[in-house]
Amino acid sequence: MKIMIIGCGRQGTELAKTLCQNESEITVVDNDPAAFERLGPPFGGQIVCGDGLDRDVLVKGGIERADGLAALTASDDTNIVVARLARQVFKVPRVVARVHDPLKAEIYRRLGVQTVTPVALGTQRFAELLTFSPLVPIKRLGNGEVGIVEMDVPPNLIGRMVNELTIPGEIQVISITRDGKTFMPTLGAIFQENEVIHLAVTASSMDRLKALLGLT
Repeated sequence: MKIMIIGCGRQGTELAKTLCQNESEITVVDNDPAAFERLGPPFGGQIVCGDGLDRDVLVKGGIERADGLAALTASDDTNIVVARLARQVFKVPRVVARVHDPLKAEIYRRLGVQTVTPVALGTQRFAELLTFSPLVPIKRLGNGEVGIVEMDVPPNLIGRMVNELTIPGEIQVISITRDGKTFMPTLGAIFQENEVIHLAVTASSMDRLKALLGLT
C-alpha cells in the first residue's frame, strides 16, 4: 500500500516508522526540512519538503496513486482541508485527519471526514484507568462511540441465550470463544461455562450492559 503522511511531528514520525515495518510505501510531507530528522537514517520511505496544502506538493508525493492519507499537522484547519482535498479531488480511498477540537471533529465527521481526536480518546482512557471496571473496552471505534468489550462469561449468563444480552443498536454479542475456537453466535446460541465473549457496545449503553450482567 502507498500511504501519505502530511506532517512530520511526533505522531507523524511514529506512524511513518510503524507503517514502514508493515512494508507499506510511505511518503512523508512537511514544510520544515529539519522535521525529517526525526525519522532517522534507517527510514526507507520518501520525504517531500513543502506545504501539504499545495496541490503540486501532493502530486509530487504521489497522491494520485495513494491508497491512504493521514493529515497530522499541528493545525486542525489544515488537516481538515488536506483530508477533504485528498478525498474529494484525488479520490484517495482511505483518509483520516487528526483534529484536537472535539466539536470540530464531530462536525467534520458528519460531513464525511474520518477524524481522530486525541483529547477525547485520551480523556476516555484516563477515565477507564482511574475507574476500574470489568467492562473496559479493548478497542474503541470511531471517536469512542462504540467499544469492543472482552469478558469471561459471568455465572448469571450460563444457560441463557444470546438474545437475552442483545439490544438492537446498543449491545451486540459479536463472538464467542469456546474450547479454543471462536465463532459468531446466533441469537439462539446458549452461553456455557469457561467461554470468552466479545460484545460491541455503544458508549451510552454501558450502564445497561452492567445491569444485564448484574454488575450494578
